[in-house]
Amino acid sequence: MEDLLAARWQMAVSLGFHIIFACIGMVMPFFMATSHYQYLKTKKQLYKDLTKAWSKGVAIFFVTGAVSGTVLSFELGLLWPKFMLHAGPIFGMPFSLEGTAFFIEAIALGFFLYGWNKFNPWFHWFTGVIVGISGLASGILVVAANGWMNSPAGFDFVDGEYRNIDPIAAMFNDAWFTQALHMTLAAFVSTGFAVAGIHAYLMLKGKNIAFHRSAFTIALVFGSVAALLQPISGDLSAKDIAVRQPAKLAAMEAHFQTGESVPLIIGGIPDVEKKEVNYAIEIPGALSFLAHGDFEAEVIGLDQFPEEDHPPVLITHIAFQIMVGLGMALVGLSLLFLFSTWKKKVWLDARWFLWLFVIGTPLGFIALEAGWTVTEVGRQPWIIYGILRTEDAVSPIPGIQYSFYLFTAVYLSLAVVVTFLLMRQIGAVPSYPSQDIPSSDTSTSSTF
Repeated sequence: MEDLLAARWQMAVSLGFHIIFACIGMVMPFFMATSHYQYLKTKKQLYKDLTKAWSKGVAIFFVTGAVSGTVLSFELGLLWPKFMLHAGPIFGMPFSLEGTAFFIEAIALGFFLYGWNKFNPWFHWFTGVIVGISGLASGILVVAANGWMNSPAGFDFVDGEYRNIDPIAAMFNDAWFTQALHMTLAAFVSTGFAVAGIHAYLMLKGKNIAFHRSAFTIALVFGSVAALLQPISGDLSAKDIAVRQPAKLAAMEAHFQTGESVPLIIGGIPDVEKKEVNYAIEIPGALSFLAHGDFEAEVIGLDQFPEEDHPPVLITHIAFQIMVGLGMALVGLSLLFLFSTWKKKVWLDARWFLWLFVIGTPLGFIALEAGWTVTEVGRQPWIIYGILRTEDAVSPIPGIQYSFYLFTAVYLSLAVVVTFLLMRQIGAVPSYPSQDIPSSDTSTSSTF
């Protein structure tokens, strides 16, 4: 395996692993804070037990995300030293703010985990909210750094040198808002449906129905609202990419020839050599409308760019189709949940209904991984779009493939350990003998 490919694979595995735990760590504190709020308002023991259960899950994911995120930071310097040479002076200060958010999150999490019966109850709840807010801020700041790679700003590039550096302009680049919005909603969708699916499965097994029903509802409310907002975010992103990175949009849509009134294709397998898409469903003029708000608008194709600047069309297009397809499936599940809550409450207890959400458990994270594939692969061959090519940024040190094998083994081992810990904790939830939610204020010794 050549060094460039090994370096890219190592970053892909590292990012693919980290992003799952990072998203869960961003979102679960809000679930935890919601159940804690319910406990403070109702004094029902179930909500206290659920809060403690989720707080232990948050701690596990926080540690896992911190470890994998730290590894990613080191990999940027070890695998891509020329990228850090160029990016460090420009984005170093904004990126350091992510570290500040991380420290605040760690402190607040410590207060929350060990603050039971020690702090004022509402202050204790507030520390949990801070865990969520700081985790969300940390994620947004990281996405801003990735947005800068897609839309470099905050400097003038003159004669191969970076001048007039403005870190604030670099952080608030043209891509940061749409990417941060899309990523934040994706985190809530993927985590919400994953958590709801797990609790739906445990309800189907007849275990602690009241406990798991409450968890299922809280998670699915967050996930469903985010899923319904995600298409709006996706539309904003598509219109932004059409202007900033037309080559990426062309690869996403397998759009080879510039033209007007361009159809939107659904599915299909691109044939890069023949510059056509086979087995696709076409919606006339829809791509022109989605990209520019006009069914007759011109959409730039790959023919306007040198072939050496083309992103990998097949991977980008298929990943984009997976992301959109699964996203729409989750929109459908969201509408079903909201309709059943409003009009058909009897469905909430139906086995077919719960099985649908069990099946939907991994869909959000698959869509999340596909979306990051579109973002990263669609930017190629650039590591800093239009400025620095990926092949020019890779480390000259040989043997990168061995670190790829090593880190992949470490991540697989870590995934097994985390899965074991979560399964053990899920098996230790308090047992409730009936559907009634206990109202006792006494803490149970066995949580999550």
